[in-house]
Amino acid sequence: MASRPVVQLHQQQIRGEGVIGGGKQKKNVAADGKNRRALGDIGNLDRVKGVEIKPNRPITRSFGAQLLANAQAAAAVENNKKLTIPNVGGSKPNVGEGVVAKRVAPKPAEKKVAAKPKPQEAIEISPDEEVQKNKSVAKKKEGGENKKKPHTLSSVLTARSKAACGLTKKPKEQIIDIDADDSGNELAALEYIEDIYKFYKLEENLSPRRQYMDSQPEINEKMRAILVDWLIDVNTKFDHSLETLYLTINILDRFLAIKVVPRKELQLLGISAMLLASKYEEIWPPEVNDFVYLSDRAYTREQILVMEKIILGKLEWTLTVPTPYVFLVRFIKASVPDQELENMSHFLSELGMMHYSILIYCPSMIAASAVFAARCTLNKTPFWNETLKLHTGYSQEQLMDCAKLLVSFHSTIGGGKLKVVHRKYSDPQKGAVAVFPPAKYLMPEH
Repeated sequence: MASRPVVQLHQQQIRGEGVIGGGKQKKNVAADGKNRRALGDIGNLDRVKGVEIKPNRPITRSFGAQLLANAQAAAAVENNKKLTIPNVGGSKPNVGEGVVAKRVAPKPAEKKVAAKPKPQEAIEISPDEEVQKNKSVAKKKEGGENKKKPHTLSSVLTARSKAACGLTKKPKEQIIDIDADDSGNELAALEYIEDIYKFYKLEENLSPRRQYMDSQPEINEKMRAILVDWLIDVNTKFDHSLETLYLTINILDRFLAIKVVPRKELQLLGISAMLLASKYEEIWPPEVNDFVYLSDRAYTREQILVMEKIILGKLEWTLTVPTPYVFLVRFIKASVPDQELENMSHFLSELGMMHYSILIYCPSMIAASAVFAARCTLNKTPFWNETLKLHTGYSQEQLMDCAKLLVSFHSTIGGGKLKVVHRKYSDPQKGAVAVFPPAKYLMPEH
């Protein structure tokens, strides 16, 4: 205790021991007075943690016991205050001050000399102290055990959100080399194929399609759809290639975008556009008289040739253009298709060409959307993959609007009057893909 050195010092004085250089040495009480220090000086120089105690009478054995009891009582009071009252100032309590206070206002403490020490009160631990205690226990356990960090609520919710959005780390999908099988085919032009499609992409961006119906006073969307339906039928009867059909529609729309055409000359424009496309794409194009016959002699041979010259002049003889077909061939190849998927892609693409509303999309997007809608219709999973994304340049989200438009055309084709495309692709030789139900994934109510 704080007063123990005082009692020991006084007991030494009673037994006749002196303090010399910090060591103990016994002396006779009756020794020479010259080497003896005064009794009062020894008691007066005693200190309890820096507080000087000056008793007013000689310290006997009983008085030393009383001082010891007073010091113990004061220390107990200070400890209780420290445990129950927070130390706001941050300074340590001075036990010596408590001793002085007891001496100034002493209480009867003789009976407490033999009293048993009071049991310590329960120590209240604040939340901050409990946190520090938990941290210290955790640090001790880190050395012996390697425990996993607990999952917090935020980490769990973040992981679930990423999983729902498909953002979790998955093995990267392998991109297929779609040209590997054509390594020995010189007509495939593998050395130039990538540059060719880069040119097509650049060209379609430099000359985008425009909406032109507002500038045509005598023509509407329904008339255009009837003409395109008839041209598809003519292309089938002539057994022409699809390149000819797509180029015919391209010439028709480009001319209508820059020149006003009367209603009575709309079919003449279609005939002359197909004549030009046949000369450009076919080995043996049909003669002009064949188109006169197909039009039921509504136009003469001279009228067809004059319209042909007018078209070439307005289009500046530009016939090498990217149509949806040139992209469709490449994108179907990237889809690694079977015959059914190829037929379905062509069906949806030709169905889209009949509708004027599809012209808001560029040819490459129409072709990519046709392949995407075909995969959804036939439940080819995944609907879109990294190989298709690489070669088309479009993600699944970018194709959704155009693909939904194509599927909406598919859902209404059976009840309309224009059934050439439906009849063409209902043939078993075409896989009868026109009779398949439309893709539920791309229906408006989905």
